[in-house]
Amino acid sequence: MSSILTNTSAMVALQTLRGINKGLAQTQTEISTGKSVGSARDNAAVWAISKTMESDVKGFKAISDSLALGSSTIGVARQASETVTDLLTQMKGLIVAAQEENVDRTKIQTDITALGEQVESVVNAAQFNGLNLLTNNATVSVLSSLDRSASAVSASTIDVVGKNMSTGGYAAKAAFSLTTGSASGDQDRAAFSLDGGGGTETLTIEDTTYAAGDKISLRIGDQSVSYTVSATDVAATTTADLIAVGLKNAIDSLGVDGLEVDYDSGSPGELVFTNNGTPDVSVTAQFQNAGSGDLATLSTINVTSGAGAADALATIDSLIETSIDAAASFGSAQKRIDTQAEFVSNLTDSLTSGIGSLVDADMEATSARLQALQVQQQLATQSLSIANQQPQNILSLFR
Repeated sequence: MSSILTNTSAMVALQTLRGINKGLAQTQTEISTGKSVGSARDNAAVWAISKTMESDVKGFKAISDSLALGSSTIGVARQASETVTDLLTQMKGLIVAAQEENVDRTKIQTDITALGEQVESVVNAAQFNGLNLLTNNATVSVLSSLDRSASAVSASTIDVVGKNMSTGGYAAKAAFSLTTGSASGDQDRAAFSLDGGGGTETLTIEDTTYAAGDKISLRIGDQSVSYTVSATDVAATTTADLIAVGLKNAIDSLGVDGLEVDYDSGSPGELVFTNNGTPDVSVTAQFQNAGSGDLATLSTINVTSGAGAADALATIDSLIETSIDAAASFGSAQKRIDTQAEFVSNLTDSLTSGIGSLVDADMEATSARLQALQVQQQLATQSLSIANQQPQNILSLFR
């Protein structure tokens, strides 16, 4: 049946053309934007995932900047620590030369003093963007990562502890005495060696007036421990005993093979060292008053006398170990930060690639689809034209 009121063929052709035009418009949008999912209307789930990942990518780019800043800051501190180590090593050479009697110790002391001033200059100049990790013990947190779970996101940091390697603020205190061995004249330092197979020595922490923040450090071989006096210790009447017990516990935790450290509450402040191992063990003890830096005892080095030269040798060894420990600590932290920076860079690339696979248009397939749709559009237009001409054929029935 033919009708001049309802042209079904034209309606079908029109719907087909509309569908083709819609597909053509979508394809042209993909070509112009390069995305198959450009808005939530295209694919809500994929769009939401991509936007979350894009926000993480921006966050990781900020983290990369933070890691670069942290690495530079720590790199300055590491380089300065290495330079200080070199300067102290030069100073040790002069101190060793001063052990000889037939030398001009006064001139050697002049060179040592100049090197000490250079150490102070290096430490004070070791700052990056206003932060100097060699003049305080503050902990610096470097933003390192974003940790995302199903329900929350949190930031991770790499914590780096500064080293107070300043050379000022030192005040001597008669903190030690030895049964035998050697101790410096003002007894703020003690040094002794324990022979293998039973060597023994008694180190006494003198019952003197301590302030909160005073520190007693012991180096046993190539390991070190320390005890910092607290306000509670100061308030107690047995401060020396508390220091001795704290040091004993710290030494025991080192697990030095064959070394025994005994404490008897009946002998206040006394630590009895016994070396039951085979190799000899060297021990040095150093007092450091509150507010002074790790290199503060540098100011006590004076080789103008034979006794001073002997004391200086043990002191400079301790200072060199301090600077080596600082450089090693900063070097380890910088390596960790650099490794994390490389990981964040690779992770950012992976996330960006992942986002692309979700939302980017396949340009080869899109190009082929565009050509097919253009042909379909032409055919649909022609089909609609034919369908619109069909009612005119009814006129021939009335001729």
